[in-house]
Amino acid sequence: MNVTQEFEPLYRAAMALASVRGSVEAALVTITQTQGSTFRRAGASMLVLRDGRLICELSGGCPQRDIALRAQQVMENDQPALVAYGRNSNYDVMIETGCGGELQVLIEPLRAGDDLRFLEAVATLRASRQRGTLVTLYAMDDAPLSPRPQRLLRGTRDLWNDIADSALRQLIDSELASMPFGAPASRRQVVHQGKTYDLLLESLGPPHSLVIVGDSAGAHLLAELSLQLGWETTLVDPSQPMANLPEGARHIIAPPSLLASQLMLDNTTSAVVMTHRLERDIAYLGALLQTPVSYLGVIGSRQRAAQIKAAFPQANGRLHVPAGLDIGSETPQEIAVAIAAEILAFRSGRQGGPLSHTQRPIHP
Repeated sequence: MNVTQEFEPLYRAAMALASVRGSVEAALVTITQTQGSTFRRAGASMLVLRDGRLICELSGGCPQRDIALRAQQVMENDQPALVAYGRNSNYDVMIETGCGGELQVLIEPLRAGDDLRFLEAVATLRASRQRGTLVTLYAMDDAPLSPRPQRLLRGTRDLWNDIADSALRQLIDSELASMPFGAPASRRQVVHQGKTYDLLLESLGPPHSLVIVGDSAGAHLLAELSLQLGWETTLVDPSQPMANLPEGARHIIAPPSLLASQLMLDNTTSAVVMTHRLERDIAYLGALLQTPVSYLGVIGSRQRAAQIKAAFPQANGRLHVPAGLDIGSETPQEIAVAIAAEILAFRSGRQGGPLSHTQRPIHP
């Protein structure tokens, strides 16, 4: 599936179609392998609806337009398709993008509620904030598996499995054992009873969660941006309900001492403290430093930042203070962009400098 923040809109759109019409009438597009410079990596998915709408677009260029047209054909035929874009096929389409890479996509029709069951299992995994692995068995001897791909979703246990052949599952288990968690999605092949099967192995993690402590306009703007990025967003106020809460954000009232008991604060959580009161900021930071949150930021001037650092000499570099990348931000909107950008860079292991000054791959 997609990076964690893209799953939710794709899932909501698919489930909405099923609930309204009783049948889905859509196609799921998944990149199964890439080579060289491409617009997305293996595992990225897009939903193509019968009316032509695209959910979680893969790119804006010609491959996407061609893929969307082929998805309509897949819906008509009710059979999956494998389409390669590269030097040996559809090369003209890739030349127009200027990327220089090659890729293969799986296009599968979604026609009934049963076709969505594996998505429901992924949603269950995410809701429990577990890590897991999704295996998609999509081709046999270079032909798309018919009538549908088969999948195995494993967390602490198997949450979904429609791969009926137990001997084939044992081979897949061996492939899973050799895949370190967090590794990029990859295509694997196994040979079973003289036939070669193609698998896509993907590590799935819980959605990124952002906790914002504060009730100012800046806190609300950061929450709105967080929601646009697809992050689970919680606003924390120490004592009173907030007005005009951004739609989709959760709100809790919690003093520092109760924060950990009311929130799931794990290592896929980021937290930003912005109450604009030094003593209160220090109290919340003290509580948050006792949790495994990965990014912990607090806004403030250089002088205020020095006071906060002095209050936590044993923080071991965990505090990002002042929070945000140095982009010259001044307004609350610009400050929200700077903070969100720093969180993105931190989570991707990047420094946040100009892409024009680096030679490393753009995508993590």
